[in-house]
Amino acid sequence: MTTPDLRLQTSLRQILGMAMPISLAILVPQINFITNNIFLGGLGELELACAGITGVYYLIFAVIGNGLNNGLQALIARRAGQNLPKEIGKLFFHGIWIALSIAFMGILLTYTLAPLVLRSTIHDPKVAEMAISFLLLRIWGLPFLYLYIMRNALLVGTNQTRFLVWGTLAEAIVNIFLDYSLIYGHFGMPAMGFNGAAVASIIAEGSGLLVIYLVIHFKGLHQQFAFFETPLISSSTFKLILVQSSPLILQFAISIISWEFFYILVEHHGPRSLAISNIMRNIFGVAGIFSWAFAATTNTMVSNLIGQGRTEEVMPLVYKIARTSLLFSVSIVLILNLFPSVLLSFYGQDEQFITEALPVMRVVSVALMMMSFSVVWLNAVTGSGNTVINLTIELITIFLYCLYVYITLEYLNLSITWGWLSEWVYWMSMFSMAYFYLRSGRWKGKVI
Repeated sequence: MTTPDLRLQTSLRQILGMAMPISLAILVPQINFITNNIFLGGLGELELACAGITGVYYLIFAVIGNGLNNGLQALIARRAGQNLPKEIGKLFFHGIWIALSIAFMGILLTYTLAPLVLRSTIHDPKVAEMAISFLLLRIWGLPFLYLYIMRNALLVGTNQTRFLVWGTLAEAIVNIFLDYSLIYGHFGMPAMGFNGAAVASIIAEGSGLLVIYLVIHFKGLHQQFAFFETPLISSSTFKLILVQSSPLILQFAISIISWEFFYILVEHHGPRSLAISNIMRNIFGVAGIFSWAFAATTNTMVSNLIGQGRTEEVMPLVYKIARTSLLFSVSIVLILNLFPSVLLSFYGQDEQFITEALPVMRVVSVALMMMSFSVVWLNAVTGSGNTVINLTIELITIFLYCLYVYITLEYLNLSITWGWLSEWVYWMSMFSMAYFYLRSGRWKGKVI
């Protein structure tokens, strides 16, 4: 089979050609999150509030997979820049085994530690028990999710992003149908209430995984990248992936653990504050899809360029992607702020709820614009191969974020509007450190 040239160029057309399919692939899971919350909002404010705790908990493990994905993606993109397709297959094969190992560790931790932590930190016992019951079901979707994430590393790292859409569409369709069926008990299925969303999500993730691997098989990607020509386990390949990905895994995990810390402090302000913050997380996820897509594009393109030996083109490329990402974000923020009440009304809550949520949405809108260029610069650091620097930036940023959150929400007991200003602290701290590191040029010459 003839292997196409995997080396990328830096035109705006190339950037958008990679970023737009990634955006769609990111959008569909966010639609799933929103669908879950809209259906759960129909059960009541307590269920909607509890979904904030459980959603962020599962997100901790999801982003651990994203850390592995980003590290593997940078390695695959580097080999693509060097035009070494068989090495890509070798990396993907070993990445699968690492992903499954981490998934089963996550299941073990959830069954042993999560009930203790949630019961000791959540004030409302009913919310705590509801969250624990949900998570002991939901966590079984983790192996499906991690294998699904691995296909991201392969398809994005090799500029095959047009294939991302099939798995994500399958997942969305199955999730929406089963959410409606299992939460409320339609089409002859049991009415499982809150836990119905967990079962629906697991089946949907499995469906998306099946479809995307069928696409990889029928498109011949398993032959192009020689997945089965290197069946032997290589300790050096495992080590390479883990050395590259471990700082990113830790970085992502710490980031979302801090968000769980934020939500636990918000829960101390009552179910309404928690429910509003859960909706803001949904809005953040959907409105930020283009930013994350441009971030993934930056990671791949920077690593690919360095693999080609074209390091002098990296900084102009990052500036170009950051400007484009900001432009998309401003457009979305304008739409959010022109029709905020209409958007919030989808969740089925009363007028007072919407009134209290509006100032928080204004704060989130500014944070979305900050995020749009900050994640591009941070992922440029990832693409350069200096993942320890990524971790260092995240640790400093998280310290400042958690300090601010604790002072505003717990010590001063200010409103959640002030609490959500922590996103401004987070993104500007991250941007400033990533920007000055890349401007310093110390990333040049890093070999992965």
